[in-house]
Amino acid sequence: MNNPALSVIIPIYNGEADLPDLIECLRSQTYPKEQVEYLLVDNNSSDQTGEILQTTAVELANQGIKLTPLTEKDIQSSYAARNRAIRFSHHSILVFTDADCRPQSDWLEQLVKPFSNPNIGIVAGELVALEGNSLLEQYADLGGTLSAKYLLEHPFCPYGQTANLAIKKQAFEKVGLFRPYLTTGGDADICWRIQQQTDWKIDFAPLAIVRHRHRATLKEFRSQWRRYGSSNRYLHQLYGVDLMRDFTAKEAIYRLSRWIIKEIPIDSLKMMQGQASLVHLLKTPIDLLGFQARSQGQKESLLSEKAREIEWL
Repeated sequence: MNNPALSVIIPIYNGEADLPDLIECLRSQTYPKEQVEYLLVDNNSSDQTGEILQTTAVELANQGIKLTPLTEKDIQSSYAARNRAIRFSHHSILVFTDADCRPQSDWLEQLVKPFSNPNIGIVAGELVALEGNSLLEQYADLGGTLSAKYLLEHPFCPYGQTANLAIKKQAFEKVGLFRPYLTTGGDADICWRIQQQTDWKIDFAPLAIVRHRHRATLKEFRSQWRRYGSSNRYLHQLYGVDLMRDFTAKEAIYRLSRWIIKEIPIDSLKMMQGQASLVHLLKTPIDLLGFQARSQGQKESLLSEKAREIEWL
């Protein structure tokens, strides 16, 4: 498969701050520009996203780059926005990323390589962190939170994140589109449906790199981990995957006691020797904040009947 035509799909909600850097990344792609259409979907933004997309489409057209602004106003969901673009798309391979992502210049070139194997229907690329200065950004980077390797080793079934994912359009024709009312977990759901209902396999393109910003504030951090818990609850209801264990006060007391008695002295010494940083010292309490938020999200979430619905081409 030599430079197949691609439809790159990006849902956007209030993305005016992210769009300049994102557009520059798309402009810099080494993939033949005549083989790519960029479909950017404004998901009912209240900022200047729509106007920026319209202006940018004209500017890029003068450079031979096809960017088409689309809108999804009926359903406030990134999955509904992606479905809008899938229906509009003209090419056989659909590539997904997000507005707050920064694809490297050879991203598309690397991402399509595994499709040379006709048995491959899904390709997951690698996610790495944009440089961040906050303690929580450093914590996430230390744990490799974004890396695709964890999802590709999922005990139930491997999957990739829609922040860096390519799927054959034929797969959507066979298993349906994203569940438009699902709020999280849709990337696992679509990958699992394709692998369970077709003969296509998933592959990994480690050199297809997208940089993504870690959560920098405590509010963002807790929201992210609550969403992880909600996703696990939804996938449990859809597929029967194991629920994560509940966060308990007993575990918190044990972990904090161990941190105070054992970990702080060791990590403090390492810091004085230049072998550790503040994020190493505070890793355990941050871990516990994430676990508690994830457990809360899992407990409070319940998949609605509407969220089970699958749209079709």
